[in-house]
Amino acid sequence: MSQLKVWFTVSEAEGLVKSGGLADVGKALPKALQNLGSDIAIAIPGYTKLPNFEQSPVVLSTTLDHFPHTPYQVRQLELDGVPVYAFECAKYYDRPELYAERNQAYADNGERFAFFSAASLDALPKLNIKPDVIHANDWHTGLVPFLLKTRFANNEFYKDIKSALTVHNALFKGIYSYNEVSIIPELSQVERSSVNYGDDCISMLRAGIQYADKVNAVSPNYAEELKTPLGSHGLVNDFVSRSADFCGIVNGCDYSEWDPSTDQYLVKKFKATKASFKAGKAANKLALQQEFNLPEEKLPMFGMVCRLTHQKGFHYILPILERFLRNDVQLVIIGTGDPSIAAQLREVSEQYRDKFAFIEAYDNRLAHLVEAGSDFFLMPSEFEACGLNQIYSMAYGTLPIVRSVGGLKDTVNDYDTDPSTGTGFAFREPSAEELLICMQRALIMYLQQPKAFAEVQLRAMNQDFGWDIAAGKYIEMFKSAF
Repeated sequence: MSQLKVWFTVSEAEGLVKSGGLADVGKALPKALQNLGSDIAIAIPGYTKLPNFEQSPVVLSTTLDHFPHTPYQVRQLELDGVPVYAFECAKYYDRPELYAERNQAYADNGERFAFFSAASLDALPKLNIKPDVIHANDWHTGLVPFLLKTRFANNEFYKDIKSALTVHNALFKGIYSYNEVSIIPELSQVERSSVNYGDDCISMLRAGIQYADKVNAVSPNYAEELKTPLGSHGLVNDFVSRSADFCGIVNGCDYSEWDPSTDQYLVKKFKATKASFKAGKAANKLALQQEFNLPEEKLPMFGMVCRLTHQKGFHYILPILERFLRNDVQLVIIGTGDPSIAAQLREVSEQYRDKFAFIEAYDNRLAHLVEAGSDFFLMPSEFEACGLNQIYSMAYGTLPIVRSVGGLKDTVNDYDTDPSTGTGFAFREPSAEELLICMQRALIMYLQQPKAFAEVQLRAMNQDFGWDIAAGKYIEMFKSAF
C-alpha cells in the first residue's frame, strides 16, 4: 500500500474552529500525514462560524440515504493545503458556538454529532471518495466505526475500508439516552452491552472503542492508565478488551505555529543559542510585565494558559496560591471556564496586584507571549491524555512544572530525578502540598543555579516532538489494520 487514503473526521480544527487541544491535532496531524505522502481530507461539521463558510463552494447537495433522510450539503474548504469537507445542516450547526453557550451544553449534542458521523460516511460514494482508512477522533465521531461495521457492513463500497479511533480525552464519553440518538436506529438493534453506559444511555466513545479496527490514545502512558480502574474514566474493560489493537502515540508539536525564532506574536524572536535565547526571553518577559501591569523587575515568572477546570489541577493550585505568592515571584494565568475557579483567581489577583495577573479570556497572542516571557509553565493536571502546552513551553525554553501523569510523564523529564536529562519539574502525588514543593524546587534552582538553569532551558528547546514522528506512527497503525 504505497499511498494511504485517509478520511479524517473531527469536530474542530485550528485555523477553522477551536475550543481546545483537539483542534491543534485536527490541523497538524492531517498536514503531517499529507507531508508523509498520504492522500488525506478532513471532514468537519459545517458550523456557520467557519471562516468564509458561505462563500465556499457547495460540492454536494443530498439527503441521508438512511433514516431520517436528513437533507444536508457539503462545502469544500482548505486548511494549510489539506482539503476540508464541511457538512452543512442549519438545524444542527447554525449556532454561535461549537458545543455550548454560557457554560451550558447544547441539549441535542448527541443528535448533532450522530448526524455528522452518519453524513460523513453517507457522502463518501456521492463525493467519489473511497478512503483506505477512516480516522475518527473522540466521542464526537465515535459512531463512525460503529456505523461502518453495522449500517454499511454489507455495502460493497465500504467493505474494505478500515477505521481507527483516537481517544484524546476519555473523560468525555458522549453519553446520551437512546431517545436522544434515535436517528441512529442501529444503536437499538445491536447487543446493548457493546454500546450502553448505564441502563438507558449509550456512550458514543464506547461504541467507537468497541467497533474501530484500531484504537489509540494520545500518549503511551495515558494508554496504560486507561487500562486501569483508576485511570479509565469507567471504561477499563473496554480498553483492556481491545489491548491487542490499542496503543499510545504522543501528540506532536506544530512548530510552524510554536517556534520562537519565527513567532509573529513575540516582541523579540529568539533561537536556542545562549545569546539569542537570553536576549529574547528578557525582552518578552518585559513585554509580558508591561501587558499585565506587573512591576518591571527581574523576578522568576510563572505562566499558565488553560481551561479553568478541575482536570487542570486548580484544586492543587488554589489552596497554596497565596503561600506561594509570598515569595518574590510573578504569575500570569490566562483562561476561561468554571466561574467558581475564575472568581477565586480574581480574588487572589486583586490582593496581589504586584505579583499575580489573572485574565479571564482566551487570546492566542497572549498565549504565545506567556510561553515566551515566562520562566516556568504550570501544568499540574489531575490527568492529561497528552497535553500540548508543556511541549510548546519547552520549545520556548520555559520549563514545565507538571504532575507526572499521562502524556506529561511521557514528555517532561524531572530535573531533580536526573539532572543530565531534565527538561522540567514533576511531582506525582495528587496534593496541593506536593505541587508547592515542586514549585519551590523550581524556584530554588532558578535562584541558586542560574548557569545550570540556563542549560536545562536550552536542552528543553532542543527537544523534538515534531508531528512527522507522530504521523509516521499513525501510518504504521493504519497499515496494521489490514
